Amino acid sequence: MATSHAGSPHGYSSLTPDLVLDALETVGVRGDGRLIALGSYENRVYQAMLDDGPPVVVKFYRPARWTDAQIGEEHAFVRELADAEVPSVPPRDIGGHTLHAHEGFRFAVYDKRGGRAPELDRDEVLEWVGRFLGRLHAVGAQERFAVRPALDPKTFGTVPRDYLLASAFIPADLREAWTAASSLALDGVQRAYERAGDVARQRLHGDVHVGNVLWVDGGTERGPHFVDFDDARTGAAIQDLWMLLSGDRESMEAQLAKVLEGYERFRELDRRELALVEALRTLRLLHYSAWIARRWDDPAFPAAFPWFNTQRYWQDRILELREQTAAMDEEPLQFVA
Repeated sequence: MATSHAGSPHGYSSLTPDLVLDALETVGVRGDGRLIALGSYENRVYQAMLDDGPPVVVKFYRPARWTDAQIGEEHAFVRELADAEVPSVPPRDIGGHTLHAHEGFRFAVYDKRGGRAPELDRDEVLEWVGRFLGRLHAVGAQERFAVRPALDPKTFGTVPRDYLLASAFIPADLREAWTAASSLALDGVQRAYERAGDVARQRLHGDVHVGNVLWVDGGTERGPHFVDFDDARTGAAIQDLWMLLSGDRESMEAQLAKVLEGYERFRELDRRELALVEALRTLRLLHYSAWIARRWDDPAFPAAFPWFNTQRYWQDRILELREQTAAMDEEPLQFVA
């Protein structure tokens, strides 16, 4: 199966509505011609209305980002979760395969599952999401990824920093300040990992932000379910918890208490991992800037992030990294059962 698209300068430029519908036809899914583009920058995702059934969601993977084997591990993980009744949406198995190819593009077909953003300012919701994350991690700890990468200081810190320094995105008059700020930030990340010690690594969702948790209000499926496992990686369990927390320290500790009230019904969180919260936030900030830079040839990115290639953006990032360096040297969040 092909792992890249060899067409025009940007791989998605030939992904037309007709090609999407033709791709679905190759796996026996017949659309009625109506497509709705769904919010996704990394991949291209569409809701397709069908002639003979409810709509489906079709996801076209970004060319050359993951290998077939890496995507296969994502699909297998989500299937494990669904089989264990952890609310998630695995791709359809069609003809013995979940990953398909058409005209150089790889794609997967999913049943459509609705929902809204969870209300993370409610204790009940935090506890409920924590409960399902505990179940997700209980399954994730049973096996290991063989080919999907880790989320660690190298992959999310050193590598993106080096990419940005090798690019022309950082303004010349801010380059020295950003270089110094990012260097100090990575030193702080290293200290945080040393304080945490040899914490366990396991399979994760990898990107549990509010947009990847959908809430259903009624019926037997009431509660949260998880979507978009495209960033599933190996890492510390706290990676899937910290993005649920916001506000000042007191607020985050109160939120953490509710999340862990649900989470620890199914597995215990190693308290040493709390030392990684601000380090993981710092790594995400570095990775995010490099992610936009790497995708700048995709016309969707300049349109969606017009502020990226500006002086103000990089001034703000320097300040942000300096603040994170200070935050990483503070005491970790506390939680008392």
